[in-house]
Amino acid sequence: MPSFDPYERGCPSRDLLDQIGSKWAVLVLGELGRNGTSRFGHLRQALAGVSEKMLTQTLRTLERDGLVSRTVYPEVPPHVEYELTALGQTLREPLKALTEWSVLHIEEVITAREEYDDRTERTG
Repeated sequence: MPSFDPYERGCPSRDLLDQIGSKWAVLVLGELGRNGTSRFGHLRQALAGVSEKMLTQTLRTLERDGLVSRTVYPEVPPHVEYELTALGQTLREPLKALTEWSVLHIEEVITAREEYDDRTERTG
């Protein structure tokens, strides 16, 4: 069995970390984890600010990685639903912890950013 080390150049786990660590992937996975099966329109509405193109791209990437499944119902107009796969479900807790951490510590981060910007502005 191969050994994967994201600290090694060329390790495929680096690409996966890049994918699941993206802002929109975290939010899509979180929304599907909270509310279960969702249609595209619901996801777009729930994720304020995401463009149709970015949401489509994110969903395709997550589907390709086996984290989200896409079901098309042959109706007119077509009815498409997205849901977490069993593999995608395993990301719910780690991403929830990351999201909760970001909410809990955002004020500290904002303060640190402002202090940094002030220091670098003064030193030019």
